[in-house]
Amino acid sequence: MAKGILGRKIGMTQVFAENGELIPVTVIEATPNVVLQKKTVETDGYESIQLGFDDKREKLANKPAKGHVAKANTAPKRFIREFTDVSLEEYEVGQEVKVDIFAEGDLVDVSGISKGKGFQGVIKRHGYSRGPMSHGSRHHRAPGSLGPVDPARVFKGKKLPGQTGVERITIQNLPIVKVDVERNLILVKGNVPGPKKALVEIKTGIKVK
Repeated sequence: MAKGILGRKIGMTQVFAENGELIPVTVIEATPNVVLQKKTVETDGYESIQLGFDDKREKLANKPAKGHVAKANTAPKRFIREFTDVSLEEYEVGQEVKVDIFAEGDLVDVSGISKGKGFQGVIKRHGYSRGPMSHGSRHHRAPGSLGPVDPARVFKGKKLPGQTGVERITIQNLPIVKVDVERNLILVKGNVPGPKKALVEIKTGIKVK
């Protein structure tokens, strides 16, 4: 069955393996998550657990949010997500989920919101090739033809300039290098989506055999 936890990206560093290999890692802080709700087929049509991470002040939460977390006897949460394909028998409302659910060597999928890159042209946004840079070509970094003349419109899906980044990205099959239970840290090999302090989801890799 799958396992999952919510955390915050701290940044990147490097560690050395026993054989001297240098491994680049992303440090994710995952303080104990709280099980806010268990969803079942009978009541909700599917099975999942809802986890909450990162307390926030009560004045920042509305009454429905306060009532929801009160069932788990905890404070309002800043980051709430559901995890499916889990064993409901292992969880109870109000239970804490800690980093020790994972171990060194586990392969995980990490999801988050990518960095925003602002309004970008087609070369950076879609990988277009630029035109000749010589004098007189008048076609350097432009998108080029927008389609046939007859429809007199641009077809949906045409790759054009626009807002880049701020998308949900999942990096799959990242190995866990170390789990620090005392400091609630998970060290994942490689990079994960988002800037520093970004909220991320860590769950068992769906493609792990």
